[in-house]
Amino acid sequence: MLKPIIEFRNVDKRFGSLKVLEQLSFCVTPGQHLALIGPSGSGKTTILRILMTLESITGGDVLIDGQSMIYEERSGKVVPASEGYVRQIRANIGMVFQHFNLFPHKTALENIALAPVLTRQLSKREASERALQLLEKVGLSSKADEYPARLSGGQKQRVAIARALALQPKILLLDEITSALDPELVEEVLAVISALRNETDMTMLLVTHEMSFARDFADRVLFFEQGKIIEDALPATIFHNPHHDRTKSFLKKVIAAGQRV
Repeated sequence: MLKPIIEFRNVDKRFGSLKVLEQLSFCVTPGQHLALIGPSGSGKTTILRILMTLESITGGDVLIDGQSMIYEERSGKVVPASEGYVRQIRANIGMVFQHFNLFPHKTALENIALAPVLTRQLSKREASERALQLLEKVGLSSKADEYPARLSGGQKQRVAIARALALQPKILLLDEITSALDPELVEEVLAVISALRNETDMTMLLVTHEMSFARDFADRVLFFEQGKIIEDALPATIFHNPHHDRTKSFLKKVIAAGQRV
């Protein structure tokens, strides 16, 4: 058995009186490609934001490579994790957001090179060289000196993917990365993710409403409802022979809306 690279242990998350996650427990093994699907508001994006420490949890624990992101041991005592401790763990995680979040006053290359310089992982020259390599990887080597305002939505998202890869993370989080794109631009972004899936050993978690892509991308699918895992199975099972009535109902509505699986 592989040691989990991600582990949620009885995680609760509340916004006021609203329960977003309830006693959520699951593990992800290294190199696994996980698709998180379910209706809006079921807690999928919250899971990614917790992993990036953009959201705190109300209860439970989250571990990366066996290390808690919530607690640390100091002087023989278990205490709340310090920002420096969390930063070290978070360095292994990259995230691509729904709305790109590029710096408008920086070029494509500068957006990608910034994090390795700020974290002192690379010099400016080395970071620029890595950024150029990543731009080539996502098919945008000719756009290195362009500002985001001069890029299409698909190009911006490919720059955002390259930026997430700049720190060479072990884990890549993908949050509805095509939902802000025009339909004709979706394929160019999904092609980049497919290549990453096939060419790297990164652990990848994908939140998406693109059911066809989720089926082809994932080697494991979690279906969420009201902050709980309703079904956890192989893509073939989830999409073609789901066991839970709620999963069946959700997929029936998705297919009726025109999403083929």
